[in-house]
Amino acid sequence: MTANADDLTRWRGVAVEPDADRSRAEDTDPEAVSRLRSLSRVLLRDLLRPHRRQLGVAVALLLGQNAAAMAGPYLVMLGIDRAIDPLRADDYRPLAAVAAAFVAASAVEYAARRGFLTVSARIGQAVLLDLRQRVYAQFLRLPVAFHERYTSGRMVSRLTSDLDSIGELAGGGLDSLVLAALSVLSVAGILLWLDLPLAAVTLLAFPFLFALSRWFARASAAAYRRTRETIALVIVHFVESMRGIRAVQAFRREPRNQQIFAAVSDDYRRASLTAFRLIATYSPGIKVIGNVTVAAVLCYGGWRVLHGATELGVLAAFLLYLRRFFEPMQELSQFYNSLQSATAALEKLAGVLDERPGVPEPARPVPLPAVPHPGGVAFRSVTFGYRPDAPILTDLDLIVPAGQTVALIGPTGAGKSTIAKLLARFHDPVAGTVTLDGVDLRDLADADLRRAVVLVTQETHLFGGTVAENIRFGRPSADDAAVQAAARAIGAHDFIAALPDGYATQVHRRGGRLSAGQRQLVAFARAFLADPAVLILDEATSSLDVPTERAVQRALGTILADRTALVIAHRLSTVEIADRVLVLDAGRVVEDGSPERLAGAGGRYAALHRQWRDSLL
Repeated sequence: MTANADDLTRWRGVAVEPDADRSRAEDTDPEAVSRLRSLSRVLLRDLLRPHRRQLGVAVALLLGQNAAAMAGPYLVMLGIDRAIDPLRADDYRPLAAVAAAFVAASAVEYAARRGFLTVSARIGQAVLLDLRQRVYAQFLRLPVAFHERYTSGRMVSRLTSDLDSIGELAGGGLDSLVLAALSVLSVAGILLWLDLPLAAVTLLAFPFLFALSRWFARASAAAYRRTRETIALVIVHFVESMRGIRAVQAFRREPRNQQIFAAVSDDYRRASLTAFRLIATYSPGIKVIGNVTVAAVLCYGGWRVLHGATELGVLAAFLLYLRRFFEPMQELSQFYNSLQSATAALEKLAGVLDERPGVPEPARPVPLPAVPHPGGVAFRSVTFGYRPDAPILTDLDLIVPAGQTVALIGPTGAGKSTIAKLLARFHDPVAGTVTLDGVDLRDLADADLRRAVVLVTQETHLFGGTVAENIRFGRPSADDAAVQAAARAIGAHDFIAALPDGYATQVHRRGGRLSAGQRQLVAFARAFLADPAVLILDEATSSLDVPTERAVQRALGTILADRTALVIAHRLSTVEIADRVLVLDAGRVVEDGSPERLAGAGGRYAALHRQWRDSLL
């Protein structure tokens, strides 16, 4: 069963995966691929720079291991050519010396191998820790606009699947890959030194090896980039489906989501098969070339031994070294998939780390002035749109004195939430300025802005933990007394105290143990405890039932006292507490005044007010 192509494209491109087209473009555009590769190399150097000394030790140990491993065939040659004849005279010393050298080489190889694995593991885990923390910090730092575009499933993929690929290479594949490459280079030099004519025969295979390896390197790079993209789509769909499981089941979407999941999983299967087919061609190809070369060397070398042009031990050592030349090349195909997968993953992570915040911190932050009544807000000639060709606000001028509560009402799309997002600096205006106490928000340090301005939305998010920990979220240093005082102030104390463990009750994932109204009250308590100069309530009472809303209305008087507030609401019961009402339409203020004056003015607010009064009768 497969998903319809149009539906799948729509799901990938709009519903869940808005940046998939960008990712596919990065995979096919040569300039984008080259840029990502350059970024990944810079990132890798930066990650490895603190471990240069340990890297030097690891390289020395790896070279020691390779040298000890290369000693084996040479000792076989000495044993055959130098130790057999003395045995006829009962002289066992040369053979004993060769055997002792074998034991010593094995001991050195073991010690070097163990030391290398220990050191490389430390480096690898330190690099992974550093990279994981960088990516997580970057996701926290990037603005809301980025997170609206970059889905949560893709973020999960970056922090799990991609890091796992790099971890697999660092944990097992990298040392084998490097050792195989060292072995190939070492053996090539030794073969030239042992017997030049036999080495010349071996060199005949090199054009075939080079062509096959070059083809594999190019084809596998694209194939493994594709596997990283397809596994990300699988993770994205799974995460989005599980997050919206209530909607999936309520609208009986299970069969359709299963079809989509089957389609993206099949994409991943086909991408993986393509990568495996490359290995299935490369590895046997190397083996065939190796076997043909060994047969040619054996025939020509045997002829040279018979004619006294070389010694039997040299031929034996040459064949053993030749085996050590081709076997690592076959192993390279097995480890190369880990390398390509990790390379593609590192490119994706480098791309994330290269994202520049749309609302960057100022190079020289300006502190907020120490004014008697902080919280004065001003929008001056502000123009903004989420797309350049579709402005939401145009030349908006709005001044909110410190301590004033302003209610914003108007139809959907009028610009109410956009004003809230600009004031919280989730976005910057295209033109004009938004100021807090006379300071442009673009000149404020992010920490100062977040301390002064708090936004509470209808989409309340509670984190796993206790009720008290969620209230304390905006002010971690607050003690239990302060937490309870905040809950009492907004009327949440009674229901919290009635919970099984009171303030220590676990709210479960996303606050699932609490009702929507209870979660909203906890969010109000969180905002009250944070004590901002400016509080923005964006439809924050829309999920409350009537009794809870009345309790909140009583608490809002306490919360908003001596504080600048912007209240966005459709319920006029919430608007009634405002000092001032702004009616917006198409990004412009069409009515401005107190609730009482506008209710009697006969305008849009008056019509809404009459409808609300009639609904109460």
